[in-house]
Amino acid sequence: MTKVLLTGGSGFIAAHILDQLLAKKHTVVTTVRSEAKAAKIREAYPSQAASGELSVAIVPDIAQPDAFDEVVKTTPGLEVVLHTASPFHFNFTDPQKELIAPALTGTTSILRAITAHSPTVRRVVVTSSFAAILDEAHLSDPQHTFSERSWNPITLAQIHDSPASAYRASKTLAEKAAWDFVEREKDKVRFDLVTINPPMVFGPVVHYLASWEGVNTSNARVVDVLRGKWRDEVPTTGGAIIWVDVRDVAEAHVKAGLEVKEAGGKRLFTTAGFFSNAELGQIVRRRFPEEAERAPREDTKGGELPEEGKRFKFDNKETEKVLGIKWRGFEECVVDTVVSLKKIGE
Repeated sequence: MTKVLLTGGSGFIAAHILDQLLAKKHTVVTTVRSEAKAAKIREAYPSQAASGELSVAIVPDIAQPDAFDEVVKTTPGLEVVLHTASPFHFNFTDPQKELIAPALTGTTSILRAITAHSPTVRRVVVTSSFAAILDEAHLSDPQHTFSERSWNPITLAQIHDSPASAYRASKTLAEKAAWDFVEREKDKVRFDLVTINPPMVFGPVVHYLASWEGVNTSNARVVDVLRGKWRDEVPTTGGAIIWVDVRDVAEAHVKAGLEVKEAGGKRLFTTAGFFSNAELGQIVRRRFPEEAERAPREDTKGGELPEEGKRFKFDNKETEKVLGIKWRGFEECVVDTVVSLKKIGE
C-alpha cells in the first residue's frame, strides 16, 4: 500500500479523497487547520486512527512559506502528495491576503518542502480548477473550445475587478507557480506533477465535516433550493456552466496520484458536461415531492442554460483517456446531494 500526504483534509473534495484512500487500505497523513477539525476526522475513522493508517497533522496557516515543512520532515517514507488545500469562497475583503497568498504560497511551500525533505515522493497532485482554464472573454463564444491546453489569461492586476476574478486569479497563478517550480527546480525535483481542473463540483457532503451553513460554494445552490430561495425565480447559472461530481473528482485524484502512471506531467480537466440552475431546481422538485412547497414551481423562470449558439465548447477527451472514469450523471448527483443534506439537517 502507498503512504500518502493529503493536505486540506477537512475540505469538501479532500474528505472524499480521504474516504477512498482509506477504503483502499492506503496509509494517509492529512493536514487540517485546527485540532477541532482533526478530532472530527479521527472520530470518523477510529480504527484507522488507532492502527496508524490515518494520522492528522495541524497546519494552521498555509500562507506561511514554511507551512508544510514540519509535517513533511516528520513523515518518513512518503510516496504521493495530494495537495487540495486552497480557499474557494467569495466571503473576503482582501483578495490578496485571503485568496492569492494562501493559494500561491500554499502550493509553492509544499513543493519546496517535498523537494528539500522528502526524496521518496514520486508524484504530487495539485487541485486546480476550471478557473485556471477558462477565459472570460470566450465564455459566450460558440467557436471557442476549452481543453487541457487552455489557460486563463488573467493577471494579478485584475484581482480587484470582482470576487470571481480574484478567485480565478488565485487558481490560475497557483497552478502556474506549481508548473514553473517543477521546471525551474528540475535538477532537484524527484517527483512528477499532475494538476486536476474541475469546474463546479456538486455531490454529497461528508456528514462529520459539514452543516448547511458550511457547505462548499457549489452545493450552496442546493441548500438555497431546499430553503425555498428559488421558489419564485431561479438565479442565473453563471459563466461556469459545466460541472462534475465530487466523488469523480476524488477518484481522479486517487487514480492520478497512485494508479495511473501515464498521468504524470498532465493537466486533467474533469467534467461531466453542462448543467443549469433550472435543471437543478426541477430535479429537486421532481425527485423530492416533500419539497414541493419550497422547490421552484414548474413554471418558475430563470437559470436556463444559454442556447447552444451562446455558450463555449469543451474537450476533455485526453483526460477521459488517461483516467478512464465514467462520470456520474447530474440527476444522480443532485439526488445524492439532497439526501446527504437532509441527513445533516439545517
